Amino acid sequence: MSEKATTVYDVAEHAGVSIATVSRVLRRPDEVRESTRERVLASVKALGYVPSASARGLAARRTGVVGLFFPDFDAMRETSAFVPDRSGTVPVIPDPAADDVTGSDLLYFDEVLRGAEIEAWRNGLVLLVGVGRGVDSRSIVSDIAGRVDGLAVLAGSVPDEMLEHIARRIPVVLIAGPRRDDDFDHVSVDNRAGMRALADHVFDTRDIDGVLYVRGVGSTPDDAERFEGFSEALAARPASDRPGVSVVSAEFSRERARVIGSSLASSGHIPDAVICANDQMALGVLDAFRDHGVDVPGRVLVAGFDGIDAGRHSDPRLTTVQQPMEDLGRAAVHVLTERLADPSHAPVTLRLPVRVLVRESTTA
Repeated sequence: MSEKATTVYDVAEHAGVSIATVSRVLRRPDEVRESTRERVLASVKALGYVPSASARGLAARRTGVVGLFFPDFDAMRETSAFVPDRSGTVPVIPDPAADDVTGSDLLYFDEVLRGAEIEAWRNGLVLLVGVGRGVDSRSIVSDIAGRVDGLAVLAGSVPDEMLEHIARRIPVVLIAGPRRDDDFDHVSVDNRAGMRALADHVFDTRDIDGVLYVRGVGSTPDDAERFEGFSEALAARPASDRPGVSVVSAEFSRERARVIGSSLASSGHIPDAVICANDQMALGVLDAFRDHGVDVPGRVLVAGFDGIDAGRHSDPRLTTVQQPMEDLGRAAVHVLTERLADPSHAPVTLRLPVRVLVRESTTA
């Protein structure tokens, strides 16, 4: 027979205090006299007491947990308080040499997840992460929603009617994409301005007669906004200076973009520039051009979007739009905590700035 778990009542009796005092020591220790606090903590340690999250949740009507839901990953610290940057500018700057920076090959979801975890930890919350896989994605997000105080969701990964149903019970924050006709809080980056600045940089680097735009999945909000930015940059140029454009989809996949790049190289029909809607696709194009001996940037310019670490270690290093992926995750949890503290305030739209990092894939 298993030993009976220690309860808050056992701790209170052992320390000679009330259960309310034990609760205050564990949740708001600064409000309890030091001698009492030390006595209660000594009893907690002596009895091996572990507070029950479910019991706390029943008492406070809160779980202390926030959720983060992504689509399938495979298909796609000490720190200060989060302060959003609302400057609204898109700087175009030379990026320092790869030797000057450190980091692992983190991808978009990894960075967003890390930011969300940091902000949850800073606020004394637990982060519950769910990944929608196949036909079970609806049941997964529904299950997560039933376990958390608030939920951050990548825009477009959950049907609107399901989000509306969830939002009747808990706050929902959408990550990425523009605000639509809804009452959710939104956190995103300026995809359109970033891609327009990137395209302007490429078009201004040298004479471009033909450009290939490689997009992701057209149904995703980020992809649509980035294509709008590219189209705006194109339309803003004089007709005599406007390159011919081809558009293909590589579904945000490095492998599919590698096939596209190999096809271009094998056919000999290589455009003057290839602009990709994310870094993974741009890296796939670079892979193919390198394998076929195509000179980048001498023969063709290549650029991406996201600013993942792999782009600073490619050969040549990848020109890209760096979005604050970690800050996206932090902002989502930050907005959730504010919504939990004051459910009545108006829906929030937080748009984080981006910057163009100019590297060797577009400049000698």
